[in-house]
Amino acid sequence: MKFWEELLVQLQTNDRVYLLTVIQNQGSSPGRKGFKMLISSSGYIYGSIGGGVMEYELVEELKEHLQQTTTSIFSRRLIHQGRGTFGSGMICSGEQTVIAHPLDKSHLSWVQTILDSLKKNKPKTILLSPTHIGFSETEIPSQYSSQWQDDTNWQFKEQIGFQNTLYIIGGGHVGLAVSELFQKLNFHIVVFDNRDQLNTLEQNRYAQHKEVIDYASVSEYLKEGNDRYVVIMTNKYTDDKLVLSKLLRKQFKFIGVLGSVAKLKTMWEVLQNEGFTKTELAKVSAPIGIAIKSQTPEEIAVSIAAQIIQIKNANL
Repeated sequence: MKFWEELLVQLQTNDRVYLLTVIQNQGSSPGRKGFKMLISSSGYIYGSIGGGVMEYELVEELKEHLQQTTTSIFSRRLIHQGRGTFGSGMICSGEQTVIAHPLDKSHLSWVQTILDSLKKNKPKTILLSPTHIGFSETEIPSQYSSQWQDDTNWQFKEQIGFQNTLYIIGGGHVGLAVSELFQKLNFHIVVFDNRDQLNTLEQNRYAQHKEVIDYASVSEYLKEGNDRYVVIMTNKYTDDKLVLSKLLRKQFKFIGVLGSVAKLKTMWEVLQNEGFTKTELAKVSAPIGIAIKSQTPEEIAVSIAAQIIQIKNANL
């Protein structure tokens, strides 16, 4: 969201802005599909399309374009091998295709629509082409879709306002640290707790939604899906078990429980006695997080983030 907010401000204060978007990448290119950068006529730069020499050279070229009377949409294929006109001079090898769109104040409503969709977490598909920048009514199965034949025949679609959602069950100190970190990772964050006037829940300014609920009805508050992640970290064993028992047979991308090995071993035995199978329990990550000997809430948040990022990006 921060990128689009910056773009809105620059369009409000500058005559023209170039929007750069990586629409394709291959190999070990530093810029990945969907990476964005803006360059304003005042020289302000925000975002990145991969960094390094290739980014610097393209930025300098576009700065010159912005000083001209007219600008146009154009594409650039960046090759990361050796040192050439558009080679990055970097050791890594790969290719990426970058599209540069000139924007002005006439595009303010377009950017505002994107921001509204992100704030409401409602999907909308951006459409970029050699002659058009707007929205498409066509739904796409993944976040990005691109087609490329040549400089005059290509199309790029991006679904925005559709974020990975992290449900945090337990609004204590760890829940607060997890919320702060995952906000920076652009997750839609929802926090639930069953305690009224909990100071850490009240202090949590990172979550898009916070609510005090009865854990017995927790399943009514969570939407299933392949973009939904659940972390259970209540303040006591009985609540952890209750929440897990309500969510275990739901479909989420990830579900994990915070706790000691001994506590979780006992929980697993109780849940099996209640009728849950070993196969069902095997879907749960417990103890949650990458094993890095985390001690503080912030370190625990890092270990959880590393695990969820690994799962989220497994097929990229």
